[in-house]
Amino acid sequence: QLQLVESGGGLVQPGGSLRLSCTTSQFTLDYYAIGWFRQAPGKEREGVACISSTDGNTYYADSVKDRFTISRDNAKNTAYLQMNSLKPEDTAVYYCATDLWGPGGNWNSIKEYDYWGQGTQVTVSS
Repeated sequence: QLQLVESGGGLVQPGGSLRLSCTTSQFTLDYYAIGWFRQAPGKEREGVACISSTDGNTYYADSVKDRFTISRDNAKNTAYLQMNSLKPEDTAVYYCATDLWGPGGNWNSIKEYDYWGQGTQVTVSS
């Protein structure tokens, strides 16, 4: 079972920043769009951001636009989610996922993605 590994989560105060990382040692991420999703308790998993497999185009949920930045470093086989100006409502488990040659139809649909990580907890609280 191919899997991704997320890291970088933690507890941060409102207004603070965190950088999440997503990597794998099992396959190259070069040909995959990378999506970041999050799931808060009692809520459905939602798309946060996506970076395409080829042209570097990025996509964001309205709720995180201008605060979060997705990027990738193919040489390190790693994708990142820089999160600034964090709010309590950003509290969730964050997951990364891959979409071969994506994004395809809807970048924020979990059905588009093939492989997932186990998630990393982000808690924004004073």
